[in-house]
Amino acid sequence: MSIKIVQDKFDSYKCASLQEEENAFKEIVQEIALSGLSRSDFFKRAIFQGGTCLRILYGLERFSEDVDFILKEPDTHFRWEPYIQNLQIEFQTYGIVMTVKDRSKADGTVKKAFLKSDSIGKLLTVKYPKSDGRTKNVMIKFELDTNPPKGSSFETKYLDFPFPFPVTVQDLPSLFAGKSHALLCREYTKGRDWYDFVWYVSRKTILNYEFLSSALVQTGPWKGKKISVDKNWYLKEMTKKVKSIDWEDVKQDVARFLNMRDAASVDFWSRDFFLERINKLKEYL
Repeated sequence: MSIKIVQDKFDSYKCASLQEEENAFKEIVQEIALSGLSRSDFFKRAIFQGGTCLRILYGLERFSEDVDFILKEPDTHFRWEPYIQNLQIEFQTYGIVMTVKDRSKADGTVKKAFLKSDSIGKLLTVKYPKSDGRTKNVMIKFELDTNPPKGSSFETKYLDFPFPFPVTVQDLPSLFAGKSHALLCREYTKGRDWYDFVWYVSRKTILNYEFLSSALVQTGPWKGKKISVDKNWYLKEMTKKVKSIDWEDVKQDVARFLNMRDAASVDFWSRDFFLERINKLKEYL
């Protein structure tokens, strides 16, 4: 019965390509993982954040790869192991075999994706059967910030798959602040970040300046500096960032995370489009 629940969920995506199949399977694995973490009281200590949170709990249209968390209170002694053991049992219930790789053993490219030195992560790998008869390893990165910036706000939301359960998540202004930190500080450009930025602006999401300020002082080009993060500072720095980007590369990066019917939504991306998005921010930030 448990395996049928997964199959029914997979069928509900109505995938139109092998890439969409892989994205759907990843999302199923992510939700099962969240259910296992919830069952083990993980969310009494941690908060779900990032693009996957935005996708699963707030309805973002694009798919996402990584599963990111921050602790409610700093704890340098946090260990993933007890929770990972529970996750393996949870996945077995649904006929999914999961292997775990420590972040410290990841290759250089994967390591570069981790922004903070005081975060700890695990790489979960599962096999999924493709419709063409082959199998493929799918890797999902779990990352938790053990020394989170101050000022985040959170709320409780609920998921229904694979059963009803609660998840502690960052609220939208804090999520927007975290995404803005990534946009301003990431050493490389991710089209997914800019897709999320458009999503926030279209919904007139306000910004948690306290959380953004704490994050900027903690990690990135402004680390350790005394800066006053307000609306004017933010708009100025975001304008500079938009003018520095090759938008064709950005569009290619995000394409594989969109369903075929949604891919055209990024065709018109350009410097002028994003400068117009920043002008829209002026209306409500």
